[in-house]
Amino acid sequence: MNKSFLKFVTDFGPLLIFFTIYYKTGNNLSAAIPPLIISTIIAIAIMYFVEKKIPFVPLIGGVIITLFGGLTLYFDNPIFIYMKPTIVNIIFAGILIASKVFFQKNFLKFFLKTAFQLQEIGWDKLNFRWAYFFIFLAILNEIVWRTQPEATWVNFKVWGILPITFIFTASQVPLIKKYKL
Repeated sequence: MNKSFLKFVTDFGPLLIFFTIYYKTGNNLSAAIPPLIISTIIAIAIMYFVEKKIPFVPLIGGVIITLFGGLTLYFDNPIFIYMKPTIVNIIFAGILIASKVFFQKNFLKFFLKTAFQLQEIGWDKLNFRWAYFFIFLAILNEIVWRTQPEATWVNFKVWGILPITFIFTASQVPLIKKYKL
């Protein structure tokens, strides 16, 4: 099996399972969360067996999904799963900003240095742009879950966040080209 296809399946498979169960159960968040957690753990295990290493970002995502999904189920309160994207995006933004401002390290460069090589100024600009983008996503998530019905928020998670992220990522290509080594 092609590794990139497998990565796609392990990244988006749990989300597809979540949506399928959510809609088939009449928009029942409590019914959709356990399969999301289980399929996420299985996806991480599959990537571990294929890559022979623990995939860091999916592992962190799995821990966070398990934590917030578990809190949602335990307290029977969806606020935990609603706030997960806000908290995750703020953490990502905080790590990117703090790594550069306080430690003079570019965390984004650490993760993407094998993808492409940039001048330091390019890495710095890209790092802060992503940090601000994560803050934007956190604010947007808060607006949507606090003002819209649950089903709208669930749809926004895929049909809103993914396209916005793809558009933002594509909009960074000129910066990457400008500062490419």
